[in-house]
Amino acid sequence: MSGDLSLNINIKEPRWDQGTFMGRAKHFFTVTDPRNVLLSSETLEDARVTVENYRLGVVKPGLTEDQLWRAKYIYDSAFHPDTGEKMLLIGRMSAQVPMNMTITGCMLTFYRTTPAVVFWQWVNQSFNAVVNYTNRSGDAPITVNQLGAAYVSATTGAVVTALGLKSLTSDTFYMTNELLCYLYLLPIGCLQHLPAIIGRFVPFAAVAAANCINIPFMRQGELKYGIPVTDEEGNRLGESASAARQAIVQVVVSRIGMAVPAMAIPPVIMNSLEKKAFMKRFPMLNAPVQVGLVGFCLVFATPLCCALFPQKSSMKVSSLELELQESIRKSSPNTTTVYFNKG
Repeated sequence: MSGDLSLNINIKEPRWDQGTFMGRAKHFFTVTDPRNVLLSSETLEDARVTVENYRLGVVKPGLTEDQLWRAKYIYDSAFHPDTGEKMLLIGRMSAQVPMNMTITGCMLTFYRTTPAVVFWQWVNQSFNAVVNYTNRSGDAPITVNQLGAAYVSATTGAVVTALGLKSLTSDTFYMTNELLCYLYLLPIGCLQHLPAIIGRFVPFAAVAAANCINIPFMRQGELKYGIPVTDEEGNRLGESASAARQAIVQVVVSRIGMAVPAMAIPPVIMNSLEKKAFMKRFPMLNAPVQVGLVGFCLVFATPLCCALFPQKSSMKVSSLELELQESIRKSSPNTTTVYFNKG
């Protein structure tokens, strides 16, 4: 039974052209809309039923095209594109701005003491672990041991990087100079004491380093078993580790790019504001102002950096593993390009 709405609308793909940066940006501004976090379970379930019924050719009476697209984006914001499972709330893309603005704002505010650095890097990597697991590509399984290894490795990398760089801007620099040189295999005494403002950028360096560790570790199952690759029509052709490597690199670049405005612009502004009389009179404003600045940056940086690469990425069949190439040539000889969800 069908309603008045056409059944020819392709809701398997985003509403806007994903071959252009602007089309992808419009798509991700919708996907990362923080308001989707507040949607009730009933609303999410209604969107799921609407989308899945439409795919089966069943249209709710009175459903308009705009309502269909709204349901599609609500569905995409809460359900994994490959497994169809409802994603953890804080791991959804719509939770990125509110979660990151809070955590990043606190990292940038409380960077002066070692316990604060360790605590907020731990909180950040715990959140990143949830996000990376929730948004993993494909349906490759990941064990508790793999999750633990990724979490511990990323947290350790972030904390070591943060503390190492923090020491370069602290009064204890000269006490740790030789140890740092030894750890990083540099000539003794080569490190120089850095200006204090550089300390504000320590969280960004730590986050960038952790992303390079956390994401590959969290998605190591994809590197081992591969991720699903399909033809242009969405027919599954096999699993490819080469596609997984490309997907992970793209995600790492996007995540680091996402952190640049939020962790580079507010420190410069705050360094100037903290010299103002009103900030000296009301130091309690430091944290909320910093969180607000980070949030403003993230509202734009999150969707724009997600849009750097197509969600449905592609690569030439000739770049895949030899066995998979042979399999595709036999089963789909006219296919020269395969597609995969980058995660």
